[in-house]
Amino acid sequence: MLSTYALRTAFFASIAILMASFPAAADVVITIDKSTQRMTIAVDGLNRWKWPVSTGARGYDTPNGSYIPFRMEKDYFSKEWDDAPMPNSIFFTQRGHAIHGSHDKHLGKPVSHGCVRLSPGNAARLFSLVQSEGVTNTKVVVAGRIN
Repeated sequence: MLSTYALRTAFFASIAILMASFPAAADVVITIDKSTQRMTIAVDGLNRWKWPVSTGARGYDTPNGSYIPFRMEKDYFSKEWDDAPMPNSIFFTQRGHAIHGSHDKHLGKPVSHGCVRLSPGNAARLFSLVQSEGVTNTKVVVAGRIN
């Protein structure tokens, strides 16, 4: 008969083996620099992409801070701004700020009403990444000042 110690050891060893069989979720860090109007996406500490964005214009500044996204919408339309399309939205503030796709020709300049705009293709790539890794494994960091 096995001792209690041997049973506990076998139990915890089997739990460790079971947990190791699941793929680990990656840490996704989305850094938005308002000074340069650029977004950098890092996965597990390695930079994967760097893209131009448009953050909030004067009077609509995108708030600085560190956020965990809490909602994602594949096909969203703004209820506040005339049903403006916001494809691949990743919401990161309770006030409605999101990262989303836009056909706006002004990427690289602060022209939005507070959201962070990306080209539609880049927004789709980012949405897919965050969806696969999970919003709880994603951090959005907004820093810098609009010029």
